[in-house]
Amino acid sequence: MTHDSMRRWQLLAIGLLIAWVAWLLGPVLMPFAIAAMLAYMGGPLTDRLVRLGMWRTLAVSIVFTVLLVLFVVALLVIIPLISRQVENLGDNLPRYYSWFQGTALPWLQHHLHLDTHLFDPDRLIDIVKSHIGSIGGVASAVLGKLSRSGMGIISWATNLVLIPVVAFYLMRDWDKMLAYIDRLLPRSIEPTVAYLARQSDEVLSAFVRGQLLVMLALGLFYGAALSLIGLSVGWLIGMVAGLLSFVPYLGFIIGFGAATIAVLVQYGDTTHLLLVVGAFLVGQLLEGYVLTPKLVGDKIGLHPVAVIFAVIAGGYIGGFLGILLALPAASVILVLLRYLVERYQHSELYTDPGAEDPVLEELEALEGADAAPADAPDSPTPAH
Repeated sequence: MTHDSMRRWQLLAIGLLIAWVAWLLGPVLMPFAIAAMLAYMGGPLTDRLVRLGMWRTLAVSIVFTVLLVLFVVALLVIIPLISRQVENLGDNLPRYYSWFQGTALPWLQHHLHLDTHLFDPDRLIDIVKSHIGSIGGVASAVLGKLSRSGMGIISWATNLVLIPVVAFYLMRDWDKMLAYIDRLLPRSIEPTVAYLARQSDEVLSAFVRGQLLVMLALGLFYGAALSLIGLSVGWLIGMVAGLLSFVPYLGFIIGFGAATIAVLVQYGDTTHLLLVVGAFLVGQLLEGYVLTPKLVGDKIGLHPVAVIFAVIAGGYIGGFLGILLALPAASVILVLLRYLVERYQHSELYTDPGAEDPVLEELEALEGADAAPADAPDSPTPAH
């Protein structure tokens, strides 16, 4: 085995070991991942204050205080709003149920030829009663697990306390940690890793900061538009649609479906339905032609199918933490794939023309001979 081959195998082994340790520690990495995202968002402002001559700990304290104040203000605004919207939703549930029984269900039964007793309340109650034993068993098992895992509540509370503490220290020592990691890298790969890190930083900054602004802007737009239309739960539907917009078309589908049902129940006329359709069409145009190009740009370059696959795969592999990190990880993987493609296009495997294939030449000659009579012009008839 050559020296280069041994070095590659060593680097591969180190990378697999790091990935394996991260997978093992996945359940405890949640607060650190969220703290890293907060530190990453506050890092540029901290660096700007440091460049102005401010002591880094003071700069971090100022940025951290600003982020904390913004978070508290957002909670003071959002929690009462969500509370009122949930109350409106609860007040409208009887109306939704009557609309489903009197309008939606007969339409479905007529067009889909469903059994008229399929959604009969008495039948559903009988089904629940027949399975009440198994439901009770499941409930007792769940309650038993919750009682045995009381430490889980303590763990969540600890994580909530850890997030701001870890974020503060990450923001303060971010440059030192990066410099330490750079010193640990093998000198042979340090330039390549530094280049990929810069590219990944551009992609992640475009995603993390830009996509969050897009989600917030869409949530405010949808919420304001649906409230102006007159929906009593307009803000709740709008904010949910905006927050889910990081997955292509998911926020639009869920928001539009919920708003359509709400407007049909509350008004039941074509005018308000068309207003809802117009609001979501304007929202899609705003997202596609204004918000995403201006705030996110084209640096990420992830296809919508790739985004959906990344979110599903992240949730399957790492649960909520996987969903949280799916798109940033996919963006970094995209940077690595672009680099590998460039390396491949400069390699001998791609640029070597190779030797002529005699069999291929013979087949091409036969195809040319077969096509020649059909392509050749008609020969003149000899004169007599």
